[in-house]
Amino acid sequence: MLCVKNLAKHFFIHIRGNVVIPGFAGVSFEAPAGSLLAVTGPSGTGKSSLLKCVYRTYIPSAGEILYTAKDGSRIDLAVADDWDILSLRRAEIGYVSQFFRVMPRVSALETLIEPLISRGAGREEALDKARHLLSQAGIGEALWEMYPATFSGGEKQRLNILHAIITKPRLLLLDEPTASLDKGYKNRIMEMILGLKAEGTAMVGVFHDRDALLALSDRRYDLLRGAYCDPGERETEL
Repeated sequence: MLCVKNLAKHFFIHIRGNVVIPGFAGVSFEAPAGSLLAVTGPSGTGKSSLLKCVYRTYIPSAGEILYTAKDGSRIDLAVADDWDILSLRRAEIGYVSQFFRVMPRVSALETLIEPLISRGAGREEALDKARHLLSQAGIGEALWEMYPATFSGGEKQRLNILHAIITKPRLLLLDEPTASLDKGYKNRIMEMILGLKAEGTAMVGVFHDRDALLALSDRRYDLLRGAYCDPGERETEL
């Protein structure tokens, strides 16, 4: 479903005379449907930047990001038109970032049902799905009508994940999804991710959490070495 070829990203610091800050280079991997590829490496090797290139928050400096859409067409996300990218985000590609930015004075329930309603779901159907996921993730009913800006870090992260998976995307990008969760809630979220993977979603995830990496991933790509490795192998160190 996703094929990344010779991807690279570097940054220019314009106020410092266009100083070049290297991100990563020569990254190539595949993410088939119904699998999770873990991307690992020491801090500063460009793991989050890689996910942002696939999601097209960043424009890659070189390489291809070939995505097979639901209609069978193959799209290079590295160079696709902005409107095509936005359409794919609404319909097929989900992203769990490290930091969840929410609209002020919008409740947790409304935050979750918005992507479903934008896809044509009825309000009651959307509410039923949102309530089910909130319960499954251990977010108490007392918080459903509250504003996520008032939530704890762990509650925000769980809502962040629910927001990305409620539409059952075909491709899901995960940036440290379990980093701020205690063991009980982490297990609940991992079960939800595994369930989505079993339904055929292709996933690429960044993990420092070794337990989550071993439980969720099918393959691992070491960004520092630029190669696949066994999920249980220790990370390369700088």
